[in-house]
Amino acid sequence: MHMADALLAPQVAGCMYALSGTAACVSVWKLKKEDNPQKLPLMAVSAALVFAGQMINYTIPGTGSSGHICGGMLLSALLGPYAGFLSMIAVLAIQCLFFADGGLMALGANIWNMAFYGCFVGYFCFWRPFVRSRRFGQSDKNARICISAAALLGCIVTLQMGAFSVVLETTASGITDLPFKQFALLMQPIHLAIGLVEGLATAAVLNYVYSSRPELLMDVDPSSDSKARGSVRSTLVVLGVAVLVIGGGLSLAASSNPDGLEWALFGNEEDAGVKNMGLDEEDYGAKSPAADRAQSIQERTSVLPDYAFKDSDSAAGTVVSGIAGSLIVALAAVLICMAGGFFRKKKRLE
Repeated sequence: MHMADALLAPQVAGCMYALSGTAACVSVWKLKKEDNPQKLPLMAVSAALVFAGQMINYTIPGTGSSGHICGGMLLSALLGPYAGFLSMIAVLAIQCLFFADGGLMALGANIWNMAFYGCFVGYFCFWRPFVRSRRFGQSDKNARICISAAALLGCIVTLQMGAFSVVLETTASGITDLPFKQFALLMQPIHLAIGLVEGLATAAVLNYVYSSRPELLMDVDPSSDSKARGSVRSTLVVLGVAVLVIGGGLSLAASSNPDGLEWALFGNEEDAGVKNMGLDEEDYGAKSPAADRAQSIQERTSVLPDYAFKDSDSAAGTVVSGIAGSLIVALAAVLICMAGGFFRKKKRLE
């Protein structure tokens, strides 16, 4: 669901930067009040896991489309909405600058669509209410049901909100090739299916963390019959290994079908006979000097455009992109914490 610059007018892109920037400032302010050093390695590993997970496009049967996780719901359940949102910014910014995934002018919109809803709506409307419900904690089974329900419903609803925001943003940008009703009728159903798969994957990861070290999950009060099956370090190691396996191995098996947004815009006539909006991939949307400047910057910063070596279709490019990108995202998360002074042990007066 990464938007390209051609889908936005500069004024709309600027507005979305302002909204996302405001949410980021609030997140920084909120994290200044936290004192939980354990979150630092978890933030690094979980952000890398989301980056690697986004490299795997899974096929949506019968549509000619594919999808990938957004990850906001997962990160907010592990880190809370504020640290989760900043981690998502790191993921999306690195994807944009190093891999030319999503437009630079559209980065503010992509952060809002893919991170804000998952982190804040997902956490405050689904995760926290579900895991704090009165029945939660009475048994290990009920805890898992609450975790799974929150993940599934949260991913579905927040992805629907993100997809609808794409429709609103293109409409506000005056992209006349994308009639509001027709575009919405394509975007919402396909992202419903994508959100369902993401919800199941998110539930699986969160249930693993719950079975291993439940205290790593936000707002979770472990049930009386739940028993931790590993140390915090071993849990982080398992997640770290998953990052390397997904980014460096499973990413090679990603679907080649267009993702939900590309599918809605361009269809997939070659493989599925689906035309949809039928736009020309080489010439569509709005053009502006701001978009041209943003593209020029991306061309200089993207060392592995489209997660591949330049002018090469070698699978090694995908492997390097998955591993290197995950490590860069993890490092960026750590640097964000160090620069902001988050999660430090603070001296207190006796």
